Amino acid sequence: MYAYGLLLLAILSEVFGSSMLKATNGFKKLLPSIGVVLGYGIAFFTLSLSLKSLPLGTAYAIWAGVGTALTAIVGTVVYKERFNLKKVFGLLFIISGVVLLNFSGAHS
Repeated sequence: MYAYGLLLLAILSEVFGSSMLKATNGFKKLLPSIGVVLGYGIAFFTLSLSLKSLPLGTAYAIWAGVGTALTAIVGTVVYKERFNLKKVFGLLFIISGVVLLNFSGAHS
């Protein structure tokens, strides 16, 4: 369970770092740029710690899939980006892929 807590922290840190990228204005704004570096630094550090217990494929699938979905939601809510049916289906496919990968690893 500890490894999944680290993975969750990795996901949230990556989403924060990714979300700050847009606010950096091409790394011209200092505080958002620091947020990017800190977010990604914490994300990769905690992801690496979670990999001590979790299989690489499973952890990365969860990290990438959930991170992508949450980042898309942040883009819609914070940056007022469009959220349409194509994005909904794309996110559903990503989430379905993560679920399938997890089931394939658990039953192999």
